[in-house]
Amino acid sequence: MKALEEVFAQTMPREMGFDYLGMSFQEQQAQKGVSPAVIFAFSLLCVFLILAAQYESWSLPFSVLLGTPIAVAGAFGALLLRGQENNVYAQIGLVMLIGLAAKNAILIVEFAKMEYEKGKPLMEATLEGAKLRLRPILMTSFAFILGCVPLAIASGAGGISRQVMGTTVIGGMTAATVIAIFLIPVTYYVMERFAIRFGGKKEGPAGHAAPADPAGKEGGPHA
Repeated sequence: MKALEEVFAQTMPREMGFDYLGMSFQEQQAQKGVSPAVIFAFSLLCVFLILAAQYESWSLPFSVLLGTPIAVAGAFGALLLRGQENNVYAQIGLVMLIGLAAKNAILIVEFAKMEYEKGKPLMEATLEGAKLRLRPILMTSFAFILGCVPLAIASGAGGISRQVMGTTVIGGMTAATVIAIFLIPVTYYVMERFAIRFGGKKEGPAGHAAPADPAGKEGGPHA
């Protein structure tokens, strides 16, 4: 569209004008609206608030969402390798990756949190969650990646848009599965230690947080 506008300005008289229809018109309107950075930030905020309500914690959502930048880096790397642009279809794929990357982290964090609350030491609960959830994460992630292969190799009318979206999602999910899966347990452990040290949690003698009793005194070790 930029090339058409440049050629039009150079070759056509000033009395003539041009306009867009269909998909081109929608892209022009999208560029005039809210920027992709604002949409991406708002999506992260929504996911963060939902996770904060689910886990009843302000620290745990950080351990889930810290894997998102790795997925975004994988998406841009895949686009770069295929020589494709960061257009509106790539941005739709990036918004999808927030939920897809968070899904892998939730599988580990949720189980580790349950084991931690049962009384296991934080390190042991984290490692057990990572081990037991590894196979479900790999199965669901690679099944989704293979399901998006037809998008990445699409052809025909509108094929480029499907290729861009498929490439974005495949690259992001591959990075989230291969790299982020090893970092999620680390971020969970670090964020929990941070919450214990600076968030008011008290760590019990067994290595886990001991709850406070209704009178405000520190509780004893878990049963």
